[in-house]
Amino acid sequence: MSHDTLNRTATPARPETGGATATATMAPAAPAPDVATSGRPAPGTGSPAKPSGHANSHAQTGTKTDAKADAKSDAKADAKAKPRDAFFDNAKYLAIVLVAMGHSWEPLRDGSRTAAALYITVYAFHMPAFIIISGYFSRSFDMRKDRLQRLITGVAVPYILFEVAYTLFKKWADDDPGYPISLTDPWYLTWFLLALFVWRLTTPLWKIVRWPVPLALSIAVLASLSPDIGDDMDLQRVLQFLPFFVIGLSLRPEHFKLVRRKKARILAVPVFAAALVFAYWAAPRMNAAWFYHRDAAQELAAPWWSGAVMTLAMFGCSLVLVACFFAWIPGRTMWCTALGAGTLYGYLLHGFLAKGSRFWDWYDNPWMHTPWGAVLLTLIAGTVVTLLCTPPIQRTFRWAMEPKMTWAFKKDPVGMARTRT
Repeated sequence: MSHDTLNRTATPARPETGGATATATMAPAAPAPDVATSGRPAPGTGSPAKPSGHANSHAQTGTKTDAKADAKSDAKADAKAKPRDAFFDNAKYLAIVLVAMGHSWEPLRDGSRTAAALYITVYAFHMPAFIIISGYFSRSFDMRKDRLQRLITGVAVPYILFEVAYTLFKKWADDDPGYPISLTDPWYLTWFLLALFVWRLTTPLWKIVRWPVPLALSIAVLASLSPDIGDDMDLQRVLQFLPFFVIGLSLRPEHFKLVRRKKARILAVPVFAAALVFAYWAAPRMNAAWFYHRDAAQELAAPWWSGAVMTLAMFGCSLVLVACFFAWIPGRTMWCTALGAGTLYGYLLHGFLAKGSRFWDWYDNPWMHTPWGAVLLTLIAGTVVTLLCTPPIQRTFRWAMEPKMTWAFKKDPVGMARTRT
């Protein structure tokens, strides 16, 4: 699930959450004020008297003074951060909690139909919700230098670091020394960072096409029919989840207000209840791998045409459940709101425990498969991922999640001039 989306990409202050990380607002910088149109008389106007050398000097001095004042004002405006929106931080935090809970339920599905139904329901909407938020906060992305730098430091660098870290962890914890490090074949949770990098780079293209969502959905359908795409860059997931990112790019604040009305909150209750009932019925009959969007239909032992049917059907179901999820998200500041800025940390770091629990056979204990064991496991998963989103963890791992890396980029002459002014 961010980085800029899970974390920064999905916060109004700056570019992601969630994933968790998850995905930040990249608002366009204000243009430098034009002295000739800033409400002050242009030099050399207002008096018909013949200008003298002294007058010219005075006019030039005034122009320079005005320019300095404008530069200072512009620098202050750029430095002033937009306030965070509590709604999106709450949404990212609750979504990352559901991610961790879903991972804790995965080994319980074979012995518990209830766990399988909850797992299917959560997987139908938690990643689409993260991706929609990531797309929403990518609307202003362009190829401007500072935004490309944030994309590299906030998405590409964490992807490389955690892809290597996860691979080394698997070699050690799973006793698999031959498992290769591959930056083109993301393992476990890192696929979201690679996908977000690709999606965000394509943002300018989606802004110029006339029907972006139908086009993205057509690409997803074609991907589900194409088993030859392979595993490189997890391209199936990149393409099959693409419509949700493009929907996020197309949304406006009024669309979120629409699903947060009281009527929508009430309507979401029976809709979500119906989804749980259907999931309980479908759990023993349906291949849960459809929800991962990482395989073509033929790779799931299904006829080729079922890829198109399932892609469209699941797209519609996911959108409905995402709307229900957003309808229940509080818009006020709560105890967990501040944790929404750390969803990338929770997303990437909890993966070591989630995978470690399998490598170290924690689920072999029969008590874990009892109802009380499942409840306790769910609470532990929610608590652990919450702790991993806290400020102390963010400060500890910021060097990997949000490196500044000023040494790696050329100096911006315009920015340096403004700073000197």
